[in-house]
Amino acid sequence: MFGKFNGKFSNFFNNLKPSGLRMAQTVFEKRVKADQKKGREPIEAINVAIGSVSLKTHPKLLERYLNPLDEDLIRGIWRYGETPGTDKANAVFIKIIKAFLPKGVDPKLYSIIQDGGSGAMRTAVLGLCGDAGKDERPLLVMNPTYTNYKAVADELGRKIVAVERALDREGNFNDVAVEEIERAVKRYKPGALLIIPYDNPSGKLMRQKTINEYARICLENDMFIISDEAYRGLYYVDGEPPSIWRVTNKDVPGIEEAKIRISIESLSKTFNACGLRMGALVTDNEDFIEKASAANTTYLCPSIIDMHIAEALYDESFEDIRAWIKGLRDYYKNLLEYMYENLKKRLPKAIVSKPEASIYLVVDLRDMVDEDFDAEDFVMYCAKEGEVEINGKRYTLLVSPMWGFYNVIEGRNPGHTQVRIACVEPEDKMKLVPELFERLLKDYLNKHK
Repeated sequence: MFGKFNGKFSNFFNNLKPSGLRMAQTVFEKRVKADQKKGREPIEAINVAIGSVSLKTHPKLLERYLNPLDEDLIRGIWRYGETPGTDKANAVFIKIIKAFLPKGVDPKLYSIIQDGGSGAMRTAVLGLCGDAGKDERPLLVMNPTYTNYKAVADELGRKIVAVERALDREGNFNDVAVEEIERAVKRYKPGALLIIPYDNPSGKLMRQKTINEYARICLENDMFIISDEAYRGLYYVDGEPPSIWRVTNKDVPGIEEAKIRISIESLSKTFNACGLRMGALVTDNEDFIEKASAANTTYLCPSIIDMHIAEALYDESFEDIRAWIKGLRDYYKNLLEYMYENLKKRLPKAIVSKPEASIYLVVDLRDMVDEDFDAEDFVMYCAKEGEVEINGKRYTLLVSPMWGFYNVIEGRNPGHTQVRIACVEPEDKMKLVPELFERLLKDYLNKHK
C-alpha cells in the first residue's frame, strides 16, 4: 500500500499568488459556485479588473473565422507551421504600424508572431536581459507599469528595476525626467528600457518628444528600447499618434543604423480580439528576429488557425486600418470621459487619473482612507461578499489592485491605495461602475471602522 505523497512544489509555485488582473475573478468564481450549491441566484459581477474587451471584433476577422479559406484547415489537416509565423500574418502587424507613420517614414521592419503581447514580452525579456538569477542587464521600467512584465521577469528569473512616476492630486502621472533615466541607466546598466506610449495602467499618453529623448539615451548607452504599442491609435488628446517607429535620424542621429528598437504588438485591443491570442515582436534588427525564432522553436509554432484568421487583415489599406481604430478611439474617448467625470462626482476626495490614452483609469483613495487601508482587501471584499442592488438586481464590481503594477524594493507600495479600472464591459454596464464603486467602498469602510 502506498503512503502519503511527500513531493514538494517549487519555490516559484509556493511563493506565487494569482495576478492582480485575475485575482478578483478567481475568487468571485468560487462565490458563484457556492451560491449555486445553496440554490441561490448568483450575483452578477461587472468585471473591469482585466482588459478583456467585450466589443465585437473586426468584421473581416469574424468572417474568416466563420468561413476559412485554407483548404488544409477546412479538410482537417492541421500540421505545425513555421516557428516565426506565416509571412502574411507578420505582414499584417507591420502594415498596422506603418498605417500610423507619417509620409516618408518607412523603416525596414522584421516580425515574429507571438502568443499575444504577453508572449512577446517573454521573448523580449529572454532576448535582452541578463542570465537567470543574476543582476546584470535588468529590464528598466517606469512605475507603475503593466503587471505582466514583472510577472514574466519573475517567472524567468530575470531582474527588473524601476524609476518612479507619481500620480498628483489633479490626476496626472508625470513623465520621468530624462536626467532620472540617465541616472538609472548609469546605476543599473540595463539591457533594455521599456516604454508604453499608450500607457497601461495609467491611461497617460507619452509624447513623441519624450520617446525621442528616451531613444537617444538608449542609443548612447548601447541598449535596446522596447515600446509596448498594443494600444496604438487609442489616444484622446490633440496631436499625432506617438511611436518608437516615428523616430528618425533627424530626431536622433544614428537611430536608424543602430537597430535597437523593438515593439510589442497585439490584435487584442485595437481589433477587439483578446481571445485570438495574436501578437508579434517587431524590430529593425534582423539578427534579433533570427535569435527570437531560434528561442521559439521550443514551442514549435504559433497557432496556424489563429494566424489564418489574422491574415484576413492582410488586404486592408492604411486608410481602412486608421478608420477602424478611429471608431474605437471615438467610442473610448466618450466612455472614458463619462467614467472620469462620474467617478470624480461620486468620489470627490478620490484621485482619478486623467484619460489620455489606452482604456484604463487609476483610482487612488489615499486622501479618503486611513493608513491601514489595503486595496487588495477591498477588492477581495467585493469579490467574496460585496453586494449592491440596482433596479432590483444584485451586483458586485471586480477591479484590479495596483500593487502588482509597481516594482518596489523599499518603502510602501503606492498600489496599496490604488485600483485600476478597465473600460471593457458593454457601455450600459460600464455606466453602473461609478455608483457600484462608491456604494461598495462605503459599505467596506463602514465594516472596517
